[in-house]
Amino acid sequence: MNDTICALASGAVEAGIGIIRVSGDDAVRNVSRIFKSKNGKSIDISETHRVKYGYIYDHDTMLDEVLVITMLSPRSYTGEDTVEIDCHGGIYVMKRILELVEHSGCRLAEPGEFTKRAFLNGRIDLSEAEAVSDLITAENETAVKSSVEQLKGSLSEKLKEMRATILEDDAHIEAALDDPEHIELDGFSDELACHVKYIIDELDRFIDSYHDGRIVKDGINTVIVGKPNAGKSSFLNALLDEDRAIVTNIAGTTRDILKERVNIQGITFNLYDTAGIHETSDEVENIGIKRAIDAVEKADLILYVVDGSKTLDDADREIMAQIHGKTVICIYNKADLQSIADINLLKDTFKYFIEVSALHREGMDAFYQCVSSMFYQQKLKSDHGLMITNLRQKEHLEQARNYLRNVLISIENGVSEDFYTVDLMGAYTELGYILGENVSDDLINEIFSKFCMGK
Repeated sequence: MNDTICALASGAVEAGIGIIRVSGDDAVRNVSRIFKSKNGKSIDISETHRVKYGYIYDHDTMLDEVLVITMLSPRSYTGEDTVEIDCHGGIYVMKRILELVEHSGCRLAEPGEFTKRAFLNGRIDLSEAEAVSDLITAENETAVKSSVEQLKGSLSEKLKEMRATILEDDAHIEAALDDPEHIELDGFSDELACHVKYIIDELDRFIDSYHDGRIVKDGINTVIVGKPNAGKSSFLNALLDEDRAIVTNIAGTTRDILKERVNIQGITFNLYDTAGIHETSDEVENIGIKRAIDAVEKADLILYVVDGSKTLDDADREIMAQIHGKTVICIYNKADLQSIADINLLKDTFKYFIEVSALHREGMDAFYQCVSSMFYQQKLKSDHGLMITNLRQKEHLEQARNYLRNVLISIENGVSEDFYTVDLMGAYTELGYILGENVSDDLINEIFSKFCMGK
């Protein structure tokens, strides 16, 4: 924390501009050493929240034309003196300027160290810091909204309100126990129960949102199943709009699971194209089929591809039995050929039914509309309200809920009020862990090590 650190805050790729970020007590002084006017004179960058125009010099050699932005403590992202150099985005230029900043007296920042300093300096809490990481890696609009909601402090404010209520109730009990002549506890158990039940309801809502939050953050695990040569790979290629999977008329071409990631109408899907499920004596193919069945068990959504040009058989019925009770869209493929498969049976069996010709990319718009409708009607997930996307946070919320449930049990059993305080403070502490209170250095280092360089 005593070092002045530097890093490339923009990507290490060729771009219009590049940003080198410097933070620490010597940020202004170190950048001043290499930032000068066109005629080589020093430029004062000590005034906060100002942009200065000039040039970066390597000794007497002008290297680049830049803008320098100064943000002095505490009004900066890290809470420290911070200087950012906006230079041209050539890879060589950015690398050379970063080297000059380093040689001026800075050290290269570790991954996530700027945000780590923001947390340690009290600019943000740990839940907000984790939201920064989620925002950087967000791949769809809903994930962005969820991350921004946490970054605004919505979760933090809710947790602080809960902790304030818990602390106030605990303080009342402690005060009454210390001074029973002036502070009474008669009837307080009923009031405490109301407070605890309300907080538990709020915790339930957050915990229940984790499944939806995981889907928003990580994508919907979507498995494509069907008989061999039903057109699963063709449908995958249609989704990706490229020939990613091998397509032939030979059944069993796909022997293993193909994994792809695609954004459809703002929804991220983790697509798994599986081997055709059917009886076979081929040992290698059987391994692929077993993996397909395992993938079905873990799927959030199943796309069951049916060859509409062939009658349904025992293999179809076996697949339909395996995916029973799952969230399924039946893809009636090869709609450009004569329909032979029993459409009415499939429509009766599956709520979501789409006719397509994957080979000719026909019917895909109807599929996209179906998925979008399922998504926004919360059949797969909810994008309304604050969502928990972090497993660490979910586990602490569950622990806090357990403590508060113990309080209710104690109240119902007529246990003495002094026993309530243990579980109340247990819940208070668990919620504090989410905000970053009393967490270990090892946990902090682990969290911020997953951030990108320069953030």
